[in-house]
Amino acid sequence: MSDMNEVLERQERETRERRRRRAEGKMVQRELDQQIVIAMALLDEENQGRRCGSQVGSGPNMDRHRHSRGKNLLEDYFILTSLYSDVDFRRRYRMQPHLFNKVMHDICNYDEYFVQKCDVAGVLGLLPEQKLTAGIRMLAYGSSADQMDEIVRMGKSTTLESLVRFCDAVETLYIRDYLHRSTPMDLQRLLQKAKARGFPGMIDSIDCMYWQWKNCSTTWQGDYGNRKGQKSIILEAVARFDTCVWHAFFGVTRSQNDLNVLGQSLVFNDILRGEVPNITYEINNIVYQNGYYLVDDIYSRWTTCMKSILHPRSEKQKLFAAYQEGYRKDVERCFGILQAQWLIIRGAALMFDEEVLMSIMMTCIILYNMIVEDEYDYDVAEVYEQDPMNMTLTRIYERLMGPSGEPLEHEPLVRDGRFKTRMIDRFTKMQSSYIHERRQVDLMEHLWTVKGNDGE
Repeated sequence: MSDMNEVLERQERETRERRRRRAEGKMVQRELDQQIVIAMALLDEENQGRRCGSQVGSGPNMDRHRHSRGKNLLEDYFILTSLYSDVDFRRRYRMQPHLFNKVMHDICNYDEYFVQKCDVAGVLGLLPEQKLTAGIRMLAYGSSADQMDEIVRMGKSTTLESLVRFCDAVETLYIRDYLHRSTPMDLQRLLQKAKARGFPGMIDSIDCMYWQWKNCSTTWQGDYGNRKGQKSIILEAVARFDTCVWHAFFGVTRSQNDLNVLGQSLVFNDILRGEVPNITYEINNIVYQNGYYLVDDIYSRWTTCMKSILHPRSEKQKLFAAYQEGYRKDVERCFGILQAQWLIIRGAALMFDEEVLMSIMMTCIILYNMIVEDEYDYDVAEVYEQDPMNMTLTRIYERLMGPSGEPLEHEPLVRDGRFKTRMIDRFTKMQSSYIHERRQVDLMEHLWTVKGNDGE
């Protein structure tokens, strides 16, 4: 019986101990809850003090009313009964509304950053129109991120992130379609245009443009300094008759000129590999088999280039120089229109990262090509191109034919004795000045025969 009493007493003591510990735990929890409530109240009071600007060195948490500005932006440009017309939209966005909608749809499917989402508090974020407007306006007007705050109600960091992501998306999505080398069909049309102009065998015109880099890093000052002491990055481009760019080479370091950039670019790699289409054309009753680009006086006398005459003296030389300078303006006009449409590449670059600058330049070129292709009337009748399929002066073959009548397979360009020798032979032939000078003389005779009597 005594043993039973001891067991009951022990159980009662354990029960009282558990109750005591439970009561102490509840008391500690209540004190902890009170401390949390006090801390949250103090934090809220501190945040309100920051919003009021009471704390020195703290930026105000500004309410930008982004939702109302997004609604106004939709009413201004993106509804059927918008405030501004399509003409105003084209002038401010540099493209037609249907092209903007296509780009916005593709980019939203590519990067979820541009899709409107809710945050953890359930608040809707920025519209995709606001983010794309910020990126395009910065490219079109060369505006800073602070200027975009007044238009789309976005902070500086958000605006810069939208610009970088927009350029990355455009470059990734459209570079294969809107910045590629000419197809055989495109090349045939270019050759027909050149033949009608009086330059059989001419493909395009090539030149370079300098983009000054204001915020070049001190570490890279020597790499990007030009002969004038300015910090700049060079763009080499090849432009067609419609001023579209199909070759762009950007980001060459060190003090460069147009010729040095040409030696590093990829524009003539297909010729060295032997993969270029075989172009046959006739000038002054002489058959040539290498297409050429119109260049200025700094370039060498290569078979792939056609330089202008620096000091023309005879009437034939003056006629040749005048026509060549006029047609070489295709790439000059391209640079002018490109800088007029996208003012960010007209002024000095303010970014700090070379890769971001390269992405911006490629984005401007791709968007420019998209706009030209969307608005250029390729079906309009040309007064100087009565028969676009006339092959009397120029013929093009997509692939070389062998003795058996089957297409020749191009041999790979690898670094061994056999194929390296062939590459050197092609490069030596491309540098031949004799063909350049002979073709220049024949072109002068051809132009004098075709266009010499136009001024009479």
